[in-house]
Amino acid sequence: MELTRIPKIKHADSGNFFLLSGPCAIEGEEMALRIAEKIVTVTDQLRIPYVFKGSFKKANRSRVDSFTGIGDEKALKILRKVSETFEVPTITDIHTEADAAHAAEYVDVLQIPAFLVRQTDLVVAAAKTGKTVNLKKGQFMSPESMKHAVTKVTDSKNEQVMITERGNMFGYQDMIVDFRGIPTMKQYAPVVLDVTHSLQQPNQSSGVTGGRPDMIETIARAGIATGVDGLFMETHFDPSIAKSDGANMLHLDHLEGLLKNLTRIRNIINDL
Repeated sequence: MELTRIPKIKHADSGNFFLLSGPCAIEGEEMALRIAEKIVTVTDQLRIPYVFKGSFKKANRSRVDSFTGIGDEKALKILRKVSETFEVPTITDIHTEADAAHAAEYVDVLQIPAFLVRQTDLVVAAAKTGKTVNLKKGQFMSPESMKHAVTKVTDSKNEQVMITERGNMFGYQDMIVDFRGIPTMKQYAPVVLDVTHSLQQPNQSSGVTGGRPDMIETIARAGIATGVDGLFMETHFDPSIAKSDGANMLHLDHLEGLLKNLTRIRNIINDL
């Protein structure tokens, strides 16, 4: 994957890791712009190639009364406004073949959720839009099996594909990252580590996913040390009121210090 082929990407030649970051879901225009402004300021300072992340809808929910979105068109237009306002590319999840073509009108990168990455028609539909495709590795899949998901994209005449590691199920209510999979998957495509989703504690009796945000820096440091190309981190100015995945989200106030530390580690590795 060539970062320079993603529209509006800056600092692609910096040698730094790239970052996919933003809120779990688009909750409104003001919150999206507020979060984007902070991240853009920090990533420009540190020369980190940056893509704003926000789900235009949440289709995978534990309970029927969970937040799913503010309306597809409304959320997609907010993603477009973020891109135009801050001159950064954007990424969002898709869940159906129809979503692929629709979302491609507004964003630069299409993300296939982990639970759906084996759905051939969905992956092919995303690939055929010509947009960069981010394949999230299923919690139930081996690193080696992601080769076939990547091939579905490249066989659709799209070389712009990356894999995101987001942890493996460890029992019923916990996740664990097997860092041995990162060099394996790097043989197939650039690899991103989804730091925050890797710290989820799913399947809670309440129907609301828990998490371990206190471990975010630990997992992120390990990812940089093992050679990931990019990091994925969801962030919010107040995770306690976030409408989705607040339990494992990074507080926006902590982002700058974390990225500074991670950039130092990356620079040391680059000098080895």
